[in-house]
Amino acid sequence: MTGVYALIVAAGRGARLGHETPKQYLDLGGRPVLAWSAARLKSHPEIAGVAVVIHPDDRLLYETACAGLDLLPPAVGGATRQESVRNGLIHLTSHDPDAVLIHDAARPFVDEALISRVIAGLETADGALAALPVADTLKRADSSGETSAETVARAGLWRAQTPQGFRFVALMAAHEAARASGRSDFTDDAAIAEAAGLTVKLVPGSEDNFKVTTSDDFDRARRMCERDWTYRTGQGFDVHRFETGDHVWLCGIRIAHSAGLKGHSDADAGLHAATDALLGAIAAGDIGDHFPPSDEAWRDASSDRFLAHAAELVRARGGEITGLDLTLICEAPRIGPHRAAMARRVAEILAIAPDQVGIKATTTEGLGFTGRGEGIAAQAVATVRLPRTNRTG
Repeated sequence: MTGVYALIVAAGRGARLGHETPKQYLDLGGRPVLAWSAARLKSHPEIAGVAVVIHPDDRLLYETACAGLDLLPPAVGGATRQESVRNGLIHLTSHDPDAVLIHDAARPFVDEALISRVIAGLETADGALAALPVADTLKRADSSGETSAETVARAGLWRAQTPQGFRFVALMAAHEAARASGRSDFTDDAAIAEAAGLTVKLVPGSEDNFKVTTSDDFDRARRMCERDWTYRTGQGFDVHRFETGDHVWLCGIRIAHSAGLKGHSDADAGLHAATDALLGAIAAGDIGDHFPPSDEAWRDASSDRFLAHAAELVRARGGEITGLDLTLICEAPRIGPHRAAMARRVAEILAIAPDQVGIKATTTEGLGFTGRGEGIAAQAVATVRLPRTNRTG
C-alpha cells in the first residue's frame, strides 16, 4: 500500500510513572522514549512520513527528543486521547494519505516486521491492529475490588496494542461521527472504527511491544535496552589532488594555502572520508551513491551537507554516533593550528560532543603522492550504536 503515514500520540502526561517529566521524554538507553518509537516508524520503508501529536507545553522537550529525525511538523493534542488523534488526522490531511498508522509514543520497541503486518492487514480490511491473544485466566472482582467474584472466559479475547492502521478517509469519518455523537470515551482508534461499522483485522503483535506505564515497565524497558544495542564500525578513505587556488577546505574549516583541492564539490577530503565511514557503519553504500559526482546539483556543494545526511541516516535507524576518528595525510598545509576548530566543526555537523571527534594529521615522510605535495588523503573510522533489528515479534 502506498501513501502510508504514521501518527504518534505523545500528548499525555504519564502520571502513573511518578516523574515530573512526561514519560515519553524520559531517557531510555541514551535516548528519549519517544525517539525510539519515532525512529523505528520513520525508518520503515513503507512509511512516507511521521508526525507526532504533542502537548502544547512540550514543544522544547519534543524538539530535543526528535532532533535529527526528519519528522513532519508536530500537531497539538487535545484534552483526551481521542481528541489528540483527531487533531493529528486533521494535521495530516494536506498530505492526502491513503492510510495512517496510530502508535503510542510509550511503546518504544515496535519492530519493522510488526509494522509491516499492520500495513499488510489494510489490503483486506478498513483497519488492522496489532494484538496478542489473552493467555492468563481472567477474574472479575466484586464491588470492593479486593475479592474475586467470577472467572471470565478468555476465549476470543485479545490484548490490543499499537500501531493500529486504517484507511485514512474511513478513520477520519469515524472520528467525526464519534465527535458528532458526543462520545469522547473511546480508549483506542479500533473502538472508534468498530463503532462506525468498519472492519478491523487482528494481526499478531509482539510481547516486546509493551506500553511503558509503570516504574516496573520502565525497568523492563531499561533491561531490554541493555541487550538491544549493537555496535558497528565503518571506515572511509578519500583523496583529492591539488590545483590552482589559494585555500583548501578540510573538516569544514577554510585554510589559506598556496593551492586548492580539485573536486566536484568543495573537495573536503576529511568530511568525505567521515561521510563514507558513517555510511559504512550502517551498510548504506558510499558517498557516490547518495551524491553522484555526475549530478550538477552537487557541483561546488559544501561537504557538511554530505556528512549531515549520513548522520541523519544513522539517527533515522534509531542509532547514535558514539565516536569519529579522522586522520589527514599531507605535507602541507599544517593541520595542528586548526585541529581544535576542525573537531568542533565536525561535532557541530554531527550534533555530538567535540570530545567524541578525534582529528589527527601525519605525513608520509616525503613518499608517494602526498609526500610529493600532489594532493591530500584522509581516512576515518566511525563507531555507531544501533538497535538490533533481528526481532520479528
